Amino acid sequence: MGVLVLLNALATRLLFVLHSLVGVWRVTEVKKEPRYWLLALLNLLLFLETALTLKFKRGRGYKWFSPAIFLYLITIVPSLWLLEMHHETQYCSVQSEGMSKNTSRKDNFNQTLTSNEQTSGANDLIETAQGFVNNLSTVCEKVWTLGLHQTFLLMLIIGRWLLPIGGGITRDQLSQLLLIFVGTAADILEFTSETLEEQNVRKSPTLVYAILALWTWSMLQFPLDLAVQHVMCPLSETSRGFPGLFFCQYRADLWNIGISVFIQDGPFLIVRLILMIYFKVINQMLVFFAVKNFLVVVLQLYRLVVLALGVRTSLRSRLEGPKREHNFPGQSSEMRRSPGVWDSDPQEGLAIPLGASSITSHSIP
Repeated sequence: MGVLVLLNALATRLLFVLHSLVGVWRVTEVKKEPRYWLLALLNLLLFLETALTLKFKRGRGYKWFSPAIFLYLITIVPSLWLLEMHHETQYCSVQSEGMSKNTSRKDNFNQTLTSNEQTSGANDLIETAQGFVNNLSTVCEKVWTLGLHQTFLLMLIIGRWLLPIGGGITRDQLSQLLLIFVGTAADILEFTSETLEEQNVRKSPTLVYAILALWTWSMLQFPLDLAVQHVMCPLSETSRGFPGLFFCQYRADLWNIGISVFIQDGPFLIVRLILMIYFKVINQMLVFFAVKNFLVVVLQLYRLVVLALGVRTSLRSRLEGPKREHNFPGQSSEMRRSPGVWDSDPQEGLAIPLGASSITSHSIP
């Protein structure tokens, strides 16, 4: 079991490094400057985290937080920023796409002829790899950027699944977390692809920076596991009254509400309203998702009110219990129990409901 944990930890982090290197490679291809390969040095942080995790945690994760996911965000997000800010990555004419397809077919045909003529297996493998890289280079930049966004979100979900879980989360909670990540990733991908494709948005660099900053802000929820953490409240917390009991009992629910209102649906709604009202960008999908964000925020706030009222009702019922005992001081401690509890009569050995003082043991047939 320990060997499998180590293999999962190493394989997942290797996938993170390879994907981040693909992003750096695309940046150097687009910018035509080798100095952008320096972004690959960010992977040294991931290597350091891997060494520390293997040494001190034996490959297992940490409680409430995943450093590997967080460092993966640090390695890949700068590359995606540079690709999105590069103006040419957003336009892809039909002619260029057709040329890419024709070039791809021609290269495939040449590779077939070459592979038939070659006698060495090593040379065939090198030729095939070169042709594959050449075909990838002819793909439209817009397709490359969207593909990196899509694979980035998939890597977050698959990587969180493959990473060994720590002591603060169970497998059932991990499955809940992954389901949350799937829905979150779909919303984030739709937000970036919908807003950054608008021509009016591209004409305003400030708006592009704001959208990318908001996209980065929404990514910070992936390294955290608090959305599924259920902690038993100690008596010291429940005795503090409403704030202590509320924040302790519904910690996971409050985290989900905070993510929706302050990290995802709330900011997404504000950006979409700005696009529709100020920049006059109105289309069917934009209106639909703006209404969806509004409904989610309202429903989350409604749930917050429901949870608060439930805790207040529970505290009120606890306070009314001692008042009833004070109003009936002549009753014994057994008679002051709740009327739904049953006990046995010491004389007859029969079970009678406590709290019904008018019923005696000899009245039971």
